[in-house]
Amino acid sequence: MNLTLLILIILISGFILERILDYLNFSRWSDQVPDDLKDLYDQQAYKKAQNYDKANKRLSLISDTLSLSLVLIMIFTGSFGRLDDWAVETAGQGAQSMLLFFGVIAVFSEVINLPFAVYQTFVIEEQFGFNKTTPRLFISDRIKGYIIAVLLLGGMIYLFSSLHDFCGVYFWLYAWVAFSVVMVFMSAFYTSIILPLFNKLKPLEEGELRDKISQYCSKTGFGLADVLVMDGSKRSRRANAFFSGIGGRKKIVLFDTLIKNHTVPELVSVLAHETGHYKLRHTLLGLVMSILHVGLMLFIFSFFLENAEVHHVFGGSYATLELGLLAFGILYSPVSMAVSVLMNLMSRKHEFEADSYAARTSNPEAMKEALKKLSVMNLSNLDPHPAYVFFYYSHPPLMARLKAIDKVSNT
Repeated sequence: MNLTLLILIILISGFILERILDYLNFSRWSDQVPDDLKDLYDQQAYKKAQNYDKANKRLSLISDTLSLSLVLIMIFTGSFGRLDDWAVETAGQGAQSMLLFFGVIAVFSEVINLPFAVYQTFVIEEQFGFNKTTPRLFISDRIKGYIIAVLLLGGMIYLFSSLHDFCGVYFWLYAWVAFSVVMVFMSAFYTSIILPLFNKLKPLEEGELRDKISQYCSKTGFGLADVLVMDGSKRSRRANAFFSGIGGRKKIVLFDTLIKNHTVPELVSVLAHETGHYKLRHTLLGLVMSILHVGLMLFIFSFFLENAEVHHVFGGSYATLELGLLAFGILYSPVSMAVSVLMNLMSRKHEFEADSYAARTSNPEAMKEALKKLSVMNLSNLDPHPAYVFFYYSHPPLMARLKAIDKVSNT
């Protein structure tokens, strides 16, 4: 099959699939609150959640349509190739031209996507009562994000190109080792290095909650470096908690909004859920799977470099690494989607297992109440379409989790 035609089929098919899944998922909403959700949503809150979903889907449709249209225009007009020719002529073929090429694309992409981010934050999130971000904070976050992207992603692109130039046919293996080290480092130090650039973290203060958490950790033999409270409320009213770190650096981070809106037993059950992920080695397995996925991508990409047709497809005069990487990113997307589906399947299984662990070691009723509050506060679709869940959900739907917890608590 012609490479250009294959790229177009992949891009357009992916877009159509997303639209079909969005339609199927939105079709699950009804005019009245379903009977099995009446103890969670009243009619007004249910309608609000429905409108929130509709607003986000509409914005996503506009954004995705624009992005696809621009990519297709860039391909058909040979603009990617001309940009690459200019980058090579300006910086010379190698790491510098690759950085320049992807840097221009990143800037252009940011110019296109920034209005959507502004609308999402200051119109949709504001309208539905989530937004706490000020314009000053929004700008500060973007600038910090740009700096991190330049340093981290720019460094990885430079390393990737340099390994390709100097390590020969096995460059992918050296790149895999290097990227794996970066991934392990980020897993261990994200909460210590990256997160504090955006949020203030402080140890959970003395009191009933800390005492109950200490008792729970002692009971389950869970050694924890610290329980941190993050000032999530300065950006949003949403609540969350997450586990971070490996080995002796493991930490649990609680949003201040979570502490504000939940009881002590509910918060302990949330921590028990996160503890379950660590005890059952979900965190380690997720990291290993991510590293293996990166290795698979690099291995396939090493064969893909032999295809001399790539630079013709994009209108370039040179067979460069950056054009090969661009084409590979598109052609690999069906494989990436398949891997994502498998990872989500594994993640949903892990969430059930962590819920089960929390139900056995803490208060199952408190766990259920915590899940209900989180879902309703975040205006979640509590009855998503199974196909949408299959492709996109890393966590099981609420009703399935509640039923699973009941089974554990009744045995």
